[in-house]
Amino acid sequence: MKLDSAGYPFIGGTVAVAFAAALTVGSVGAVPLLMLSAFFTYFFRDPHRSSPSGEHVVLSPADGRVLVAGPAQPEVTPPGQWLQLSIFLSPMDVHINRTPVPGLVTRVDFRKGRYLPAYHHDAATYNERSEVWVDRDGRTVVFRQIVGILARRVVCRVKPGDRLAAGQRVGIMKFGSRMDVFLPLNATLLVREGDKVVGGETVIANLP
Repeated sequence: MKLDSAGYPFIGGTVAVAFAAALTVGSVGAVPLLMLSAFFTYFFRDPHRSSPSGEHVVLSPADGRVLVAGPAQPEVTPPGQWLQLSIFLSPMDVHINRTPVPGLVTRVDFRKGRYLPAYHHDAATYNERSEVWVDRDGRTVVFRQIVGILARRVVCRVKPGDRLAAGQRVGIMKFGSRMDVFLPLNATLLVREGDKVVGGETVIANLP
């Protein structure tokens, strides 16, 4: 299976340390490190996804469970009025992030912050995050990569001026995190709180 390049230092590092441990303390000392390397390999997996087509489709930007689906929480919303979809990623979910809509990246912001659990109500307000604004034929969609208590780094691989295809990979978050999507008020939400979604495949909303 394909792996995200962000995982290579973690996988290679633990294998190297495991090899050194096997030479110095024996195979027993290497086993926990090899198990950790196997976890990193699983965590950084990058499976192929087939994105549904459609002019009005909004795709899930990540695998996980829907935390919020409805009017935007006033304390976390970007300027303006929005609908909000928030997705919690457990450490066992695929952590590759994808754009929910095709379009032109008009803005990318990074904000340092805290590391509250990603499911915490205040995580979207205070946690470290990357925010991407996409122009979809004159309609703006905003999505955020938000770190959690274990996820200590956001990898965002897009910049203003990039043109994205539907479901295109845009980055990764390391070890448990959250993604928020903000949509125009006249969008139609198709998922509810508690639903499981698949990044790049699940249709979470339709734009008008």
